[in-house]
Amino acid sequence: MLRYDQETYDAVTNLVITHKTWLILGADDALPRVGSLDEREFDFYNSSFLIGPEGELKAAYRKRRLVAFGEFTPFARWFPFLKHLLPAGEGFRAGQRAVPFRIDPLNVTTSVLICFEDTFPHLARGDVRPDTDFLLNLTNNGWFGESAAQWQHAATAVFRAVENGLPLVRCANNGLTCWVDSVGVLYDVYFPGSKDIYGAGFKIVRVPVLPLGRTREPTFYNRYGDWFGWGCVVVTGILVAARLIPQIWQRKAKTAKDAPVLTDR
Repeated sequence: MLRYDQETYDAVTNLVITHKTWLILGADDALPRVGSLDEREFDFYNSSFLIGPEGELKAAYRKRRLVAFGEFTPFARWFPFLKHLLPAGEGFRAGQRAVPFRIDPLNVTTSVLICFEDTFPHLARGDVRPDTDFLLNLTNNGWFGESAAQWQHAATAVFRAVENGLPLVRCANNGLTCWVDSVGVLYDVYFPGSKDIYGAGFKIVRVPVLPLGRTREPTFYNRYGDWFGWGCVVVTGILVAARLIPQIWQRKAKTAKDAPVLTDR
């Protein structure tokens, strides 16, 4: 835990101070539980941090969409015994809001999506502001080994980038570490000189950002969200109804016409 483990904190801050660089990393975090009278009670979060070149914590983001049974136990609040039966235990708490990470000397702003948060279109859309230069996805894909799930998860980054008209940088501890441009093209997928996406290593990439003072024109999806999708659903429903309703009435009319007429003799 970065903020509460002195050895980890010193190792990270010494790294950025030595190299005079900015760092974004993922780590667990904890805050005193609101409303609790016990000072030993904490809420735990899956988080990411922005650290400045002097070793100071500039910003923290807490994951809002948690993995059921992996990061939290569903219904444990109402059935406390469940947390003793399942691996997630009490688990993490969900964060409440997006947090822009501003690197002021570089005039760069990014928003972080942790793990599978990049599979939620509306979540990524809510992270994008007029001054956002790119999205950043930090993910632990070690669960998937070297399976197709690595590529399936990475494919979601393409949609989030195109929907919002922004580059998306993807940093995975196992799987695809790359970046996606605003039209969905993947860059720096493999390690240099190979066709391998796995193994230890690092990559240096160049991600285009807007010049100082300029903002991106929001895409249709970023501006209006799912209205287009729901509009297609409504139009499809109307077309189906327009096709089926006359047929239903015709069948009823034919049935009434063909029905035998009973008369008294």
